[in-house]
Amino acid sequence: MHAIRVDQPGGPEQLRPVELEAPQPQRGEVLVAVEAAGVNYIDIYQRQGVYNVGTPYTPGMEAAGIVVALGEDAVGFNVGDRVAYSSQLGAYAQLAAVPTTKLVGVPEGVASDVAAAAMLQGMTAQFLSHSTYPIRRGDHVLIHAAAGGVGLLLVQMAKQRGATVYGTTSTEEKAALVRAAGADEVILYTEQDFTAEVRRLTDGRGVQVVYDSVGKTTFDGSLNSLAPQGYLVLFGQASGPVPPLDPQVLNAKGSLFLTRPSLFHYAATPADLQMRAGAVFDMIAAGTLDLRIDRRLPLADAAEAHTLLASRGTSGKLLLIPPQLS
Repeated sequence: MHAIRVDQPGGPEQLRPVELEAPQPQRGEVLVAVEAAGVNYIDIYQRQGVYNVGTPYTPGMEAAGIVVALGEDAVGFNVGDRVAYSSQLGAYAQLAAVPTTKLVGVPEGVASDVAAAAMLQGMTAQFLSHSTYPIRRGDHVLIHAAAGGVGLLLVQMAKQRGATVYGTTSTEEKAALVRAAGADEVILYTEQDFTAEVRRLTDGRGVQVVYDSVGKTTFDGSLNSLAPQGYLVLFGQASGPVPPLDPQVLNAKGSLFLTRPSLFHYAATPADLQMRAGAVFDMIAAGTLDLRIDRRLPLADAAEAHTLLASRGTSGKLLLIPPQLS
């Protein structure tokens, strides 16, 4: 089968198209013919060695496709089922062996590429807005990188929960997408001090929660944008890791809360996974969640996909499309 391989940590050039033996599903696994694989920042962190997964490996943590074979004791799914999964390495390939505990069925009305795009980013937006800090009607919310894959979904979910939403982004083109997603105000961080703008827009009070996937360059400003007892939800580090912090700073700025959540812990059980994926698919099928796919690239262009994502030159989801099996 065609796949992408990483032999050692490094830059995008480490993503090599190769031919590998097709995996065989083991006990409790099914074999999935991958129709679309999602590209995410966690893939970049793993490739760089920030998150150590061991080498060599086939990257990719989410995909959607069709079940083509069953391992022993693989229950709950049948050959021909349309499925999606996340939090399982090996998606950048034509075939992937996946434990049934990581799989969800894809409902009618949700295309496979949309399902692949919805898994990590959709469930991330869902747990951030519904569980990590459950947004309440009347809350004021700041979302960084609001034109990104998670950002656009977070904007929509925050509005559905009754919040006033402020989004940051870099260009007017991206700002138009954030406004279309429902943001009340968009702050161009390339031209404006987002902390000053948040204070102005909230009459000096600050916001109840900041969702920050940028990290190093926005962290201090995010803290300074919060109302007393506000939450800084740090769920990424696109600009680099945040330096060590004296917890007394949180006290001095208003008894603030700081959390660094991950989907791994919020979808740790099959029941949690089914609940979160089901909630996202239900919103997509009902037309209440618009999932934007920025572009679809051939599997062999994985290095280009990583370069595009790291450059913040995309708005929405990047997908890799493997060649169809004959």
